[in-house]
Amino acid sequence: MKTIPITKLVPGMFVQSVTKQTGSIKIKNQGWVKTQAGINNLIKAGILEVEIDPDKTLIDSVPEKDPIATPTTKIKRDPWQKINSAEQEMGKAKKLYDEAKTLQIKAFKDIKAGRDIDIAPFRELASGFMDSVFRNQDALACLTQMRQKDAYLLEHSINVSILMGIFAKHLNIEKDTIVELTTGALLHDIGKIKIPDEVLNKPGRFTDDEFKIMKMHSLFSKEILEDSGLTGIAVDIAGMHHERLDGKGYPFGKKGDEISQYVRMASMVDVYDALTAERVYKAGMEPIKAFKILKDGCPDSFDPVLLNKFIQCIGIHPVGTLVRLSSQRVGLVTKSNPGAPLKPVVKTFYSAKHSRYTEVKDIDLSNKKTVDTLESAVKPKEYNIDLERFYKNSILS
Repeated sequence: MKTIPITKLVPGMFVQSVTKQTGSIKIKNQGWVKTQAGINNLIKAGILEVEIDPDKTLIDSVPEKDPIATPTTKIKRDPWQKINSAEQEMGKAKKLYDEAKTLQIKAFKDIKAGRDIDIAPFRELASGFMDSVFRNQDALACLTQMRQKDAYLLEHSINVSILMGIFAKHLNIEKDTIVELTTGALLHDIGKIKIPDEVLNKPGRFTDDEFKIMKMHSLFSKEILEDSGLTGIAVDIAGMHHERLDGKGYPFGKKGDEISQYVRMASMVDVYDALTAERVYKAGMEPIKAFKILKDGCPDSFDPVLLNKFIQCIGIHPVGTLVRLSSQRVGLVTKSNPGAPLKPVVKTFYSAKHSRYTEVKDIDLSNKKTVDTLESAVKPKEYNIDLERFYKNSILS
């Protein structure tokens, strides 16, 4: 346990107890601090000091600067350097995302027709993703939030590929290796095309027999990629992204050191995107809730060190997240701020106080002159906001 002043408490920390206060407030339950508004309420109630559990913290308040040592760590540059603005990069990013959907559809048709898939276009696309990520990752990160409920199978693999690329860049992994990682992620679920539709698209819980069938998709993915001439990291990601550190994953039951860093990365990114995805039969989960589930899976299922770095990488409120500010303005996170993850740039366009659309305005929460703070992530349906329309008219313009 660690005791800290209330001014050092940030969203994502796990509060164990109140240790110093001027009043007599009692915290009924231990738990994670979800919003800055909640912290402000504690300050107003006279809380001066709290005890937190660092092991349960969802995001470190100060990002670690040392990358995980890997044999391929060679980049000697600021991984957060931005060559283009998000607006400048968005057109290129959108074109790449649409191209990825087209490639996926063609690959599915080839497999159904008994043909091997052509790996070269996927490698080229993965390289394009990384060029975009290195120019400004916020553009592609924003596109991962623009989900269509009936396109999960297509978009999930694309989103995992993009998030893997952003994560790998954050870890300073060599760019050639990142292309292998993103290629494997693009194709990691390709084996699902061999799963019967009645199982693949079932909205409820699987029976034991159905789950056995579903688990075969990892092996199918591995076989499809090997038959198409792919080897190495990409095949490992496709075949082993459901393996877990305690050996209770599938299809091989590998555990501990048998699971590489790259597969460990893919396993948590895969689960994160699945939890936050909008589907026909379920609403997407807020990132902070998805992080809690992943955190609960450490260290049995997921690598806690890598998970903390992933959370630092994309932030509690990732680019593309709809948020409400303390001023009751509502907007989208459009630019990440790795130095201060809780103070991104937000493009506001709606007033929660007056229930109406407002003039679009960019608010940099890290600016010392800005008095606004980020209160919480919100769902479009809370305010009947047509988010897709706003994406198209403002973000993609």
